[in-house]
Amino acid sequence: MSYSPIIQKTIEYIETNLHESLSLESIAQFAGFSKYHYHRVFQKEAGVTVSEYIRYRRIANAANMLLYTDEKIIDIAFYYRFETQESFTRSFKKYYKLPPGQYRRIMGKLTLQREEMTMNNEEVLKGWHLSGSHPFNYKMGIDREIFHKGKGSGFLKAVKVETHGEFATMMQEFKAEKYLGKRLKLSGFLKSKAVDGFCGFWMRVDNTLGDVLQFDNMGNRPITGDTEWNHYSIVLDISENSAVICFGVLLSGKGQVWIDELKFEEVDDNTPTTNLDFRGILLDEPINLSFEE
Repeated sequence: MSYSPIIQKTIEYIETNLHESLSLESIAQFAGFSKYHYHRVFQKEAGVTVSEYIRYRRIANAANMLLYTDEKIIDIAFYYRFETQESFTRSFKKYYKLPPGQYRRIMGKLTLQREEMTMNNEEVLKGWHLSGSHPFNYKMGIDREIFHKGKGSGFLKAVKVETHGEFATMMQEFKAEKYLGKRLKLSGFLKSKAVDGFCGFWMRVDNTLGDVLQFDNMGNRPITGDTEWNHYSIVLDISENSAVICFGVLLSGKGQVWIDELKFEEVDDNTPTTNLDFRGILLDEPINLSFEE
């Protein structure tokens, strides 16, 4: 059984209620599970406990407010349900290694300098490159204001889409030899804005001849419109004759998508693959040659 839809539903609930009181019991009840079962399922899917997820998302949003608003630190702490400014400071230092006041002063200056430097010289994404049908009509980069965790996220944005069906991807590729004979899961967090086509993760496994062995672009579960941060995954088998693994985020049409906290992990056969049968059904013989049907 795949628990991904349930986890996505509850993460959406958490994201829209980060400034409200949230407990494992209330979230598990929302999901329709016992708290013990939900705790195990969430940790397996998201990689962290529910309480840890809520804590670091509140801290990440608080970091954003420190840099881009003039709200008092104590007001930010109370807004995100910390009982005291001291408890907020302890939690904040755990993730950002600085107390909130110093973070605001130091990182605020660095953020301003970085924005000035990249106005005419776009920031390079190490390891990533832009591809697709019309990559020149899209832009990729690092967003220091919108992120899921840490200090930044990657983004892919339509700049000048002229016709329906144009798409771009920010992507990477690497050798498959480390994972031969294994089942591999790509997971991470995505957020979208005004996507009028669709967006999502994608992953492809090729052999040495360039033939596609496994593929998934979330075409059967597309992300459209405006969505908050949520967790998505792709699971593919890496057969013994695999040579290259390609992956990234795809944006078709207009809009923008953000990407953060990607990871790869080996999973067992109890985790179903998401491979799409892109080859279709091969017929025994040709049909409708006179175009009468």
